[in-house]
Amino acid sequence: MNTQRSFVMLKPGVLQRRIVGDIISRFEKKGLNLVGLKMLTIPQSLAQSHYGEHSGKDFFQSLISYITAGPVVAMVFEGESAVPVIRKLCGPTRVEEAPPGTIRGDYTMHTAKNIVHASDSPESAEKEVNLFFRPEEIFSWTDGNSMWF
Repeated sequence: MNTQRSFVMLKPGVLQRRIVGDIISRFEKKGLNLVGLKMLTIPQSLAQSHYGEHSGKDFFQSLISYITAGPVVAMVFEGESAVPVIRKLCGPTRVEEAPPGTIRGDYTMHTAKNIVHASDSPESAEKEVNLFFRPEEIFSWTDGNSMWF
């Protein structure tokens, strides 16, 4: 079994639209364990560090402005092949490529106002989890229903 952790962030538009529960339930229904959860307003420095690989790109400043515009929900999910499973649930970043049935395909109208961030590799997941969570804020637990997923 390839148990992984992955970082997921629901961006400010999710809270404004009051669809936090809808989005979280998609990950839970898939069988992923929610092991870390917090709501926060991201400081500029953390946003720039988190999206550092996009620094210098034409959309970087608007991305930073959006992610710091209001509270976000930061989460850590754990499960078998969590990183690729979560990426598939989210769908492609570009909304015109995101099929119905994915989170972005169902809830996102404009790529610039993408509602969810998900780690794109196990290495990114580890970096992002450590950026947003201290070890004592993550709670692994045994799912008694795991045999059903």
